[in-house]
Amino acid sequence: QVQLVESGGGLVQDGDSLRLSCAASGRTFTHYDIGWLRQAPGKEREFVGAINWSGTNPYYTDSTKGRFTISRDLASNTVYLQINSLKPEDTAVYYCAARRSTKSMWAYWGQGTQVTVSS
Repeated sequence: QVQLVESGGGLVQDGDSLRLSCAASGRTFTHYDIGWLRQAPGKEREFVGAINWSGTNPYYTDSTKGRFTISRDLASNTVYLQINSLKPEDTAVYYCAARRSTKSMWAYWGQGTQVTVSS
């Protein structure tokens, strides 16, 4: 079992940076890839990126590569999502989730954290 809790969201200005945190607990946490997904109002949930269990291989979509950086601190069981040059279209609820591998479904989810970017 893996429990995930996101934090760090809030109201920011266009062009600002923000770092979201995903604190994980559960003794099998290190066996899972941790990903970030987001859902904007009226839109489907969108994959942002993820990082493998050892923290050595982050991966992103073509649209998020560059402004988004995912990192993992195994000592504190925390995964971070750094977002630079925020845009109003980044406004969404951001979720972290856990899965065994890139071929698996997301098995565990956090409750989400709201990011609102004002222009």
